[in-house]
Amino acid sequence: MRFYNVRDRKEVCNFKEAVLKNVGRGGGLFVPCEMPFFSRDFFKSLAGLRFPDMSYEIARHLFDKNDIPDSELEKIVRRAFNFRIEFKELRENVFVLELFHGPTLSFKDFAARFMAGYMSYLAQEIDRELTVLVATSGDTGSAIANAYYGVENVRVYVLYPSGRVSELQEKQIATLGGNITALEVEGTFDDCQSLVKKAFVDPSLSRKLSLTSANSINVARLIPQAFYYFYSSLSLSGLGYDRIDISVPCGNFGNLTAGVLAKKMGAPVSKFIAATNANDTFTRYLRTGVFKPKETVKTLANAMDVGNPNNFPRLLELYGGSVEKMRVDIDSFSFCDDEIRSAIQRVYEKYGYVMDPHGACGFMGLEKYWNTSSYRTGEGSVFLETAHPGKFREEIAKLLGVEIELPSELKRVASLNSSSHKISSDYSEFRDFLMSKV
Repeated sequence: MRFYNVRDRKEVCNFKEAVLKNVGRGGGLFVPCEMPFFSRDFFKSLAGLRFPDMSYEIARHLFDKNDIPDSELEKIVRRAFNFRIEFKELRENVFVLELFHGPTLSFKDFAARFMAGYMSYLAQEIDRELTVLVATSGDTGSAIANAYYGVENVRVYVLYPSGRVSELQEKQIATLGGNITALEVEGTFDDCQSLVKKAFVDPSLSRKLSLTSANSINVARLIPQAFYYFYSSLSLSGLGYDRIDISVPCGNFGNLTAGVLAKKMGAPVSKFIAATNANDTFTRYLRTGVFKPKETVKTLANAMDVGNPNNFPRLLELYGGSVEKMRVDIDSFSFCDDEIRSAIQRVYEKYGYVMDPHGACGFMGLEKYWNTSSYRTGEGSVFLETAHPGKFREEIAKLLGVEIELPSELKRVASLNSSSHKISSDYSEFRDFLMSKV
């Protein structure tokens, strides 16, 4: 695959270059110049394969051997996806894809572990240290920190908004040390993203550091996330469903963008539902055709607290800049904290299933979609469960009166003391901090 810059179509590069550059000239995001379209026969050949095997079969059709030799690609995929993925039936025609069985109990583990494996290979190949910057509103930082911890020739700086991530998420980021540095920013997630964006266009830094990002603006985050859209749609197709709807909890819109990439490569998805919280910039855009970011609002579904989604330009480009074309494939609905709490209670009382706040948004997105004229009775509907409910065990305990058991490793992390560097949202302070580490 080759990629072009959405702000300068003349800037074209291969996967390796896109990963290292992270963004193109003018801060433009990279999108594929063209994508393979997989036939029905190809999908039939994947039926029954385990997730790592299916992912490798798809991946080897996507990456040029000059970017990743097949032997290295297979190692990266199998090491990255060494945990289970679960597809469960909630009720007739409604399913949940559990993506939280990785080491940090978040769907971010899929992309983070693949990306860390590729960065490790890349650092060895180019024989220089890479500096990875990542902004997080919750689960991204913990997944990146865990995946990159101990990777040689790679240093990682994780920026998170002070007081806006859960205690457990902060400890997953700020208790590792080594090649992982946690930066607690006095500001919002959008402030963290702004600092990272400014660093990438700062020539004084690029002369000293080989900078790249682990946020979803980097194409290496999107490709591996596309694999589980193939997996879920193939699972439903195997059950005899012709029309498949997937509801995606959305924050920075990397997850949905990965799903759209999968659809454009032939994944049999009829409709995506972009489920948002009070940070409803995209939901309003789809309704009005006007993209108007707003200040980030703190919510119960904190990993979705993004007022200005980074991936919007990439998503729009995939639809040729047309909101009308986007509406054909995507519906969007937003939900407040009270609705999230109510959904968690309703689903537990009716089905005995415990959702986290993000998954609750996904489920409610399906409920809203079922009441639209686009929905046809009997379609296969799936929502993504993107975080383990144990990450929100205090809120869950208050709502449901049940205690969620954490895996032993997370219990250990929860007992540790955090160690982070507090900085303001002033860019010069961030730049000086990075320069002091050269």
